[in-house]
Amino acid sequence: MAGRKVLVIGLDGYEQSLGNRMMQSGELPALSELRRKSSCWLLDHGSATRTGLAWEHFSTGLSPRDAERYSAVYFNPDNYHVWQEGTSITPFIDAFAGKTVVFDPPYFNLQSLQNVRGMVNWGAHDPGISTSSQPAGLQAEIEEKFGPYPAKDWIYGITWQSAEKTGLMRDTLLAGIRKREEISCWLLKERITDWDLGMVVIGELHSATEGFWHGIDPEHPLHHHPSANMAGEGLKEIYRATDRFVQNMMQAFPEVTLVVFSMGGMGPNNADVPAMVLLPELLYRRSFGRPLLQQRSDWSVNSGEIPLLKSNENWSRAVRDQYPGSAEVKHRVNSGKGLLQRLRDAFSKGKPQAGKAFVLNMNWMPAMRYAFAWPGMEAFALPSFYDGRIRINLAGREKEGKVSLQEYGNCIERLQQFFLECRNQDNNPVVEKFECYEGDPFDLHPTGADLVIVWSSAALAIEHPDVGRIGPLPYRRTGGHTGPYGVAYVTGPGIAPGEKGVRSSFDIAPTILHLLDSDSRIKLSGRSLLSLP
Repeated sequence: MAGRKVLVIGLDGYEQSLGNRMMQSGELPALSELRRKSSCWLLDHGSATRTGLAWEHFSTGLSPRDAERYSAVYFNPDNYHVWQEGTSITPFIDAFAGKTVVFDPPYFNLQSLQNVRGMVNWGAHDPGISTSSQPAGLQAEIEEKFGPYPAKDWIYGITWQSAEKTGLMRDTLLAGIRKREEISCWLLKERITDWDLGMVVIGELHSATEGFWHGIDPEHPLHHHPSANMAGEGLKEIYRATDRFVQNMMQAFPEVTLVVFSMGGMGPNNADVPAMVLLPELLYRRSFGRPLLQQRSDWSVNSGEIPLLKSNENWSRAVRDQYPGSAEVKHRVNSGKGLLQRLRDAFSKGKPQAGKAFVLNMNWMPAMRYAFAWPGMEAFALPSFYDGRIRINLAGREKEGKVSLQEYGNCIERLQQFFLECRNQDNNPVVEKFECYEGDPFDLHPTGADLVIVWSSAALAIEHPDVGRIGPLPYRRTGGHTGPYGVAYVTGPGIAPGEKGVRSSFDIAPTILHLLDSDSRIKLSGRSLLSLP
């Protein structure tokens, strides 16, 4: 395979079941043709999808265990501080001696590499890295020639409450993907032509799927909302634009070996409301026997109905307003540089090249409203973007720990039984399964959790026999990371087409090195898709 020129196109947020339906109806001709002539795999990201670090897993080729990073959220037991941190790990492509050009891959630590040119954090969804370019002047060159990313204000748009806002988000995301295509072609065909590996990622799929899922899912409770038609057509338009992107890249670079992939699948959002609001409130009431969150009157809907936001409402502000003023977080993670650096230094255990990642505070998340109470609780909910993540307040580990090591296992069992007694707004169980930390509790990584709850469905309310009913609350995002599979298409000389079954999402990075005939000098967590099963 020596001498190959490889082009990698990442589809961030692509759901293969929707893509397949649109291929069958003739709406995605380029992807359909690509699938026909490629070796095709479904990709299983497994439980690692719940870390929210899919693109770090791709860029580094490392699993959470091998990278010693189990989420982007760090907890310091010495002071109960919490913060979100980007990546600091060197990408797997450091093992490749050839020339690489990249444009906007998330969680790609460009500055740690010597032989890679390009730009990161131009318009990525959850970029995981500060904006930078190599050479240093390339960022300014791109901005001068093409302008800024046009959909910056809509990367994390929540617009289901307004058809008008949904249409605006659709239009700006489509402008973003068109601009992304222009820059990618220019960068690889005109600006930097001497490359062996080219890598570009489409992030608009991610934003659109999280914002517009209710429009294409007939089972979603918001499927009949006035914004749903706009959302459904908007998501399909993003897929059609992605198809044109792939088609134009294939036409611009007909000689390359092509890898097109998504790390995992997408689907309805089951996590935002229970993980960000309901679980923290549930554990607070369990500990203190009283509520912190107040129920807004117009959200107390009849059975079978769901609460709605007004067309001009912001979800975060609307939820924030349901907390009394005295419940302000009493120890905030300040965004000033001095404290952020101290936070980086405070807990560097297990972090490669600690101190180089950027840090974000999490004060916008409702779970942080309960941080003032964590030292007095037996167990509390960490801020989470996906499933419920619970930290035991362990004596000897947490500064003000309440649970002895001897009681640790019993505490986990009591919590599991407590959550199994919970029901959602439809009187169904809220728990699909638990994942328990299996090592020495004192070795728990600062990004880890003692107990993880995988939600069975989108719980907008939780009721427990002892603590009562919490909610319901409106949806935040309608789409999430619940699809079972990602997908990989690989085509080029000597690669036989056909459906090849299911493989690990961690096999993508080794496959790229395999295609480049490069032996990795670092340990990777997967193996090449082109190796024998």
